Amino acid sequence: MSDTYQELFSFISPADATGDPSPCPGESSDFGNAPLAFRMRPRDLSEIAGQKHLLYKGSLLERAITSDRLSSVIFFGPPGCGKTTLAEVIALVTKRPFCRLSAVTSSVKDVRDVVDFSNSRRRAKLSTAVLFLDEIHRFNKAQQDVLLPHVENGTLILIGATTENPYFALNNALLSRSRVFQLKPLEAEDIKIVLERAWHDGERGLGKMPLDLTPEAEDFIAARCEGDARVALNALELAAMTTAPDEKGTITVALSDAEASLQKKVLLYDRDGDGHYDTISAFIKSMRGSDPDAALYWLAKMLQAGEDPRFIARRMVIFASEDIGCADYLALPMAMAAYQAAERIGMPEVRINLGHVVTYLSCCPKSNAAYLGLEAAWKDVMENATMEVPDHLKDAHYKGAKNLGHGEGYEYSHDAEGHFSASQEYMPEEKLYYQPTTIGAEERIYERLSMWRKKRRAAREDARREESADDGNKKL
Repeated sequence: MSDTYQELFSFISPADATGDPSPCPGESSDFGNAPLAFRMRPRDLSEIAGQKHLLYKGSLLERAITSDRLSSVIFFGPPGCGKTTLAEVIALVTKRPFCRLSAVTSSVKDVRDVVDFSNSRRRAKLSTAVLFLDEIHRFNKAQQDVLLPHVENGTLILIGATTENPYFALNNALLSRSRVFQLKPLEAEDIKIVLERAWHDGERGLGKMPLDLTPEAEDFIAARCEGDARVALNALELAAMTTAPDEKGTITVALSDAEASLQKKVLLYDRDGDGHYDTISAFIKSMRGSDPDAALYWLAKMLQAGEDPRFIARRMVIFASEDIGCADYLALPMAMAAYQAAERIGMPEVRINLGHVVTYLSCCPKSNAAYLGLEAAWKDVMENATMEVPDHLKDAHYKGAKNLGHGEGYEYSHDAEGHFSASQEYMPEEKLYYQPTTIGAEERIYERLSMWRKKRRAAREDARREESADDGNKKL
């Protein structure tokens, strides 16, 4: 290990005031033959690629780090976006002991060891430790609760890292004592910066190798690593170590070498987490926005990532009624056909059926009038006094029903002209929930319903005038 490495990590596990060089609990300073991705981790904020929305000059997080005023935080983001790197840089910049634990393999005892270590430093008037807890969502409620008092009283600074949405995965009590920062996948240009730094760095990277990375290979790795710097660096290292030098001794990593090193593209999609919900959301919104191309892309992503086609088809059935409704009579039958295909055929062939119906639903005229009508009626029932069924609409088929007046005065619609009785009322008072649009097939519904409602209002006005006239005659 070079002196620079030793100096770098002395900040992570510094000696205390007594000169005790013992490392922070859970930390090791043996880097041996560390992978390129590990060796190239940034040493200060200026070396961090991406995350400009969090680390721009003068940002809240940048100021908190540089002034050593950072409180406990949760870093949330996909793999390889720099959660661990940022935590280590914080420890380096603030010169605090850095104690790394993984919630996958660590126990409450390990956490308490770090608490005791940080407390001993506190008593010695030294800076408290940074506890970096990777995969923090793996801790159950009881394990998370152990952290609460120490986070609250400042015994240590907790930096939790998670690929899961913390608002779903972590206790509210822990969230209320921490600030959540969302890290994003690195852009292709950010990945190129990382690759070129590793390629030319003669101390930590591959700069001492006679290495040449072609632009095509660099572009391919940057585009196909899904914003994951670790994947990109691992691919570069593998390609550099396995590509034979030419007659001049130069190792040229070409496009074919980059493709072989990355192998199959790994999709960022967690069937139980944000990837699942975010992608299905994009899928539904693309169909709602009448963009079949985007909808097909999100469909392909979900299916290639192993999503259950029945789940996708169920959402299509809901979409057909919520977002198309009466604007296209075939939307719901088509969606149900897709669901039946998902049930009976399965992958990989059912993707053809799903693609067929997705394009149809995307290109349908859209109306949420039926859905909004239901929501309005639902709210009315929940918030207001429930109306009683009028006697003429009540069931009159059982014995004794007529003695109660049930069914009396009911007008059978099919006996009326046009199979519509304008004088027949179906609610104690007029309520207008369904407001059809003039889009697609719903335009004809709009015209019919407008006519029916107009005739009903006219019949009500006639009934009121007759009632007023009768009242006047009775007074005379």
